[in-house]
Formats: sequence, structure tokens, C-alpha cells
Amino acid sequence: MNLVLKDSIKSMKKSPTNKPILSIIVLYYNSHTYLDKFLYSLGSSDLKNYQIETIIVNNGAADGIAQQAQKKFQGNHLINPRFVYSPTNLGFAAGNNLGTKYISPQSKYVLYVNDDMDFFPDTIYKMIEFFENNSHVDASTCYVTLAGTGKLAPETHRGFPTPWNTFWHFFGLGIPQLFPHSKLLHGYLNDYQEYTTTQKIDCCQGCFLMLKKDVGNKIGWWNEKYFFLGEDLDLCFRLKKFHFTLYFYPKVKIIHYHGISSGLKNHSGKLSGANRDTKIRSAKASTTAMRIFYQENLMDQYSPLLHPIINLGINILEFYRIFKAKYL
Repeated sequence: MNLVLKDSIKSMKKSPTNKPILSIIVLYYNSHTYLDKFLYSLGSSDLKNYQIETIIVNNGAADGIAQQAQKKFQGNHLINPRFVYSPTNLGFAAGNNLGTKYISPQSKYVLYVNDDMDFFPDTIYKMIEFFENNSHVDASTCYVTLAGTGKLAPETHRGFPTPWNTFWHFFGLGIPQLFPHSKLLHGYLNDYQEYTTTQKIDCCQGCFLMLKKDVGNKIGWWNEKYFFLGEDLDLCFRLKKFHFTLYFYPKVKIIHYHGISSGLKNHSGKLSGANRDTKIRSAKASTTAMRIFYQENLMDQYSPLLHPIINLGINILEFYRIFKAKYL
């Protein structure tokens, strides 16, 4: 491509009366056939009377999968797809920000979602109605189910990774499990709480995050200092900083093949197309994100005497994750 960015929407036929209330933004990178599965799943949605648009950002992938999907789905007026191409992998934050530039002026909400997900027929319209019927909701996630397990992805409903929360989660030596209902010891995942009720939460995963477009404009969307991982925590932190609400809405569900792009998750590692180098880069990115989040959002809250100890903990975790990506 000669242009830095190529927008392929020009060749599409779209309904002239389409005024989407929701813009769905999805990045494609290294998930192969999951992009087709994602679009077929979304195309089977019961949207009631709502209109949506889908912006697919090919984030530097050179495998031709996005181009094939464009040929298959470009005439689908239910999902109204738009394909945007970047010649390089911009990372999750910058890739999503690129997609955000293409949302329609009429859209009221924006949903960021991974391409390794399956929708239920009612996922989209129920999320829209949740926002439409509850004006105090500024952002929300849903019940993200891990494929093959039927269980909630624990990061969907979690707390911020403060040094205290992080220490007990990674280095607690089993003590938190002895006190399963302790908020003090389970702040990292907030897994002392019930997952059956609609409730305010601190943060969620970027794999399914819906927010009002006006709210996104006010907080500045995604922080591009993060390349991969951690950017969702940062966005949620800014939601709270600016006094916006974030909810967990369990009445809506979606299935997530978590870890397809990175290859780091045990339950999806065999399904992933990620090679060892990608897994190592992903492992490094996970702890790099911890350093950035701490420096950007938490450092001023702690004594300088604690900074070396916190950095040491991150370094130990990084060594373990890289070792695991290389050899296990």
C-alpha cells in the first residue's frame, strides 16, 4: 500500500437511510478464521429496530484474511461493515483509536470488541437497551464467558492493580483462598463478589467494552502509550477519575476465545495461531503495561521507598511469564 492508511469503504453498498445508534470496532490480528466466525455471529443478531455499523481494522496483518472477509460481508446491511487497513501493527490502543476515527456522526454508543468472540442473538440489542433505559450508565461490559468452560472470564469484573491488590494476587501463597469473602485480599479480581447482579465495577477487559461516544470524547479514548495489554485498565481508570460510571451487566452474555492472538492463555493456547516469538512479545507486553499503569496512575500515591520494591515484583513476574512463553 502506498498510503499509510487505506479505507476500503468506497466500494461498499450501504443503505442511504442507515443511521447507526451503535458503532462496533474490532481489530483483526493473527486470529485467522475467527474473524469470519465473529462476523457470521454478529450477522445473526436480532437487532430489533436498532441500526449498527461495524468497523473492522486490519491491524498490520498481511495474511489476506481481512480482504477475504470484506468480499464476503461487504453487502451485509445488518452489520454495515467498513474495512480499514493499517500497513503496520499499531497495537491495541492505537488500532482502536484508528477505528474510532471512522465512526458515524449519528452513533450514540461505541462498542470495542475482540474478533475472537461469538455473539448471542440478543447480545447487541440488550446492551443498547441497557444504556437507553439507564441514563446514568456511562460505560459497561457484559458477562464474558470463556469458550469451552462456561465460566465468567475473571478479568471482566475486577479491581485496579494497585501494589496491594497485585501482591496478594500473584504472591499471596494461597492465603487469599483461605478467606474467599475478604475484600481486602481479593481486590485484584474482586472475586469475593457475586457475578449475578448488575453492579458498578472499577474496571473490565477491553475485549467487550461499550461506552457513550460523548464519554469517550471527554476522556480521550485509548492511551497509545500502551501497545498491547493494560490499555483497558487505563481507560477504566480515567472513567473513574472523571467520575463516569462503569457497570457489569450479567444479563447479556458473549463467548470469548480468550488468548487467540497472544497464545498466552491455557484454555485457548492450542487454538491460537501465535508462534513462540509472539507469545514472548505478549508476555513482555503484559508486564510493560504494569509499569506504565503504575507510573501513569499510581506512583504519586506511594512513597518513593516503595518504588524499587514494586519494580522488583514486576521484574520477577516478567521473568516467569517469559520463561513460561519460551519453554512451557
